[in-house]
Parts: sequence; structure tokens; C-alpha cells
Amino acid sequence: MSRTRADAPPATSASPAADLNAYNPGLGIALKVGSALVFTGMVALVKLLDGRYPVGEVIFARSFFGLIPVLIMVWWRGEGPGVFLTRRPFGHIGRAIVGGSAMAMWFAALARLPLPDATAISFSAPLITVVFAALILKERVRIYRWTAVAVGFAGIMIILSPHLGAGEASRDTAVGAGFAFGAAVFMALAMITVRRLTNTERTSTIVIWFAWVTAVLALMTAPFGWVVPDAGDAIMLVSIGLFGGVGQILLTQSYRYADASTIAPFDYTTMLWTVIVGWAVFAELPTIEVLIGAVFVIGAGVFVIYRESRLGLDRSKERRTTTPSKA
Repeated sequence: MSRTRADAPPATSASPAADLNAYNPGLGIALKVGSALVFTGMVALVKLLDGRYPVGEVIFARSFFGLIPVLIMVWWRGEGPGVFLTRRPFGHIGRAIVGGSAMAMWFAALARLPLPDATAISFSAPLITVVFAALILKERVRIYRWTAVAVGFAGIMIILSPHLGAGEASRDTAVGAGFAFGAAVFMALAMITVRRLTNTERTSTIVIWFAWVTAVLALMTAPFGWVVPDAGDAIMLVSIGLFGGVGQILLTQSYRYADASTIAPFDYTTMLWTVIVGWAVFAELPTIEVLIGAVFVIGAGVFVIYRESRLGLDRSKERRTTTPSKA
């Protein structure tokens, strides 16, 4: 990443962004792939809980314990208490509501769908972001990107096709597919809200506010039936948060070493990890429909990234502070 990035944290940070950034694309890609692997581990732990705990309780664990490694990163970077200061608290609260909704739907989908299926559907988030960028931010989207979006949505329909049949099992997976696509929609909305916040807010401020506000909102669901976990499940819940926080750190750091257009396509290595974990842990193998649809969606997503890099529409701001398909 260039040392003169427009989205670098302002000089109020104790350690200027210029001292933190260095162009090393190999390291940046390695960190990005590592973040995808860590987030896949987090998702696998959520799926292993098998719906035994309310979604609000799982979101609380993800957000609250995820703060621990993020705060360590902030301390290590020397940003200090000023990272909590913001001029737009309601913007952060809105971002937390949108992102928390995405997380809730994503976790609900994981309880009903094979891991590769849910992941492939979640890859529609960058394509939906293009639609929202045109409708909400009034960005100009040319025919090339609209074509890529159409191709990507065709891939989503291919992935969804096995889950839209008759029968009770199909109805359950259809609900899961609906949750997965709903999560992708809210992930895209989260990217748009983050893009607006980055006009005035530092990356660390956005990350920390999202984590603590989401934890508070999730805690408000406790009266509706939280379950006291046994020792094994408690370790898993804490680990979900720690994995999420470490994944966020790796993701954030990856964009300090290379441009977003270089790193962003490596989001899709998540599909490789989920296929491996789905087979090894859950005895799940992707169907031919999922594989074909994923090729459409991933190809469309990579093309969108390529076109945006050519047009100078760098998406590093929102990608740095969100975890498509991980929330």
C-alpha cells in the first residue's frame, strides 16, 4: 500500500499511518489469506454449536471477546484512548445495527446449510454493494459492472436451486438460504455505511465502536432466553470471539502492505478453506450446483474488483473494517 493513501488515519493518531505502512504485496496477500483461514475457523466453531445457543448469545461472544485482540492491536500501535472518540456516534450505532443484523442472519444460515453452500451465497455481498453504491451513494456504474452483477446473481440462483424444492428438509434449507442471502444484503449495506464513516473516522475507531456497540445490543437479548454453556461450549464461545478479533487484525494489517485491488480477490480463498473444513469436520461436500454457481459468483466478483481498480474506485476503506461473510 502506498504511504500516501487518502484513507490513512489522520495525524491525531499517536503513530502516523506513514510510519505503519510499507509496500510488501507478498506479505499483504499472506495476511489476507491467513485472515480468511482464521475466519473460516470461527465460522466452523459457530456451526459446531449446532444452534444450541440463541443467536444473540453467540453474537455477544463474537463481539465482546473479539474486542480483546483488537484492543491489544490498538495498544501496540500506540493509538491510546483517543481511538474511542468520535464525531458520529449515531453513525456507528447505525453501522452496528446493520452489521449485527448481517451477523445474526449469517449465524442462523450456518445452522441450516452446509458450510460451502452458505459461504458461496455470501460471496454475493460485493455484487450487492455495487447496486447499493449506485442507488444510495449515487455512484456511476457502467455496463461492465452491471453485467458482472447480473452474471453473479445468475450464479446465486444456481447455488440456491437445490434448496428450493419441496419437503420439510428442503423448506429448512430454503430458510437457511434465505438467511444467507439476507446476510449478504446486510453485509453490503454495512460496507456502504462504513464507506460513509471513513470520511471522518479512523479505521480503529470504526472497528472498536462496532464491536462494543454490537456486544451491548446482543446483551439486550439475554432476557429472551440465553443458555448457560457447559465448560466445552464456553471455551468455544470465547474462541469464536478471539478468532474473530485475530482475523480482523490480520485483515486490517493486510491492507497496510498492498493495494486493495491486489488483495481483495484473495477473499475468495475462503471458499477453499470452507470446502476443506466442511469435508473434514462436517462430512459436507459441495454439490455440482454450488461449484458451478460459485465459479459464476467468484468470477463476477473478481471482475468487479478489476474494473473498480481500473476506474480508481478503491474499496479498501470498507473492506478494511468489515468481514464479508463473517460480519
